Amino acid sequence: MDQTELVVLLDDVGAPVGTAPKCDVHTANTPLHLAFSCYLLDREGRILVTRRALAKRTWPGVWTNSFCGHPGPEEALGSAVRRRGRQELDVGIESVQERLPDFSYRAVDAGGTVENEFCPVFTAVARGPVAPRAEEVMEWEWVEPEALLVAVSNTPFVFSPWLREQLPRLFAIGAFPGGPNGA
Repeated sequence: MDQTELVVLLDDVGAPVGTAPKCDVHTANTPLHLAFSCYLLDREGRILVTRRALAKRTWPGVWTNSFCGHPGPEEALGSAVRRRGRQELDVGIESVQERLPDFSYRAVDAGGTVENEFCPVFTAVARGPVAPRAEEVMEWEWVEPEALLVAVSNTPFVFSPWLREQLPRLFAIGAFPGGPNGA
């Protein structure tokens, strides 16, 4: 992680109010800030789920969506999604679609670190194989969307709090090909 990476701080209605170094923001008193989540699909419509590296500051070792990140100041969300896909998974992506533009959440991990994010949710399609960076991802699997939904329902404690909230909403709007209400 680049120690000088800046995150965009937000007010209570989601308007930018400044920036702060990412390394200083995620604490027990995390201010509301801008982020994003992305669910990466392969050509068969499977979702890439990743297990966060044990060295991650928040939710180490937890299974989650394909990747997350923070857009930089003045960076468009779609550009940030493409950048982070390359940085974290060494993969190009296409067909980036914003699915849940108003998603936000607040959660506290076992170590007391708070996530407090306005976090639009995207889907995208992988252009080629993934090669996750070990400092970000310790394991990964391509899974059928319905199998992921069942796993989250049966073992919610294994998954990140944002995935547990996002996944049912994504199914409800038909975000995954072949799934209930799928495109």
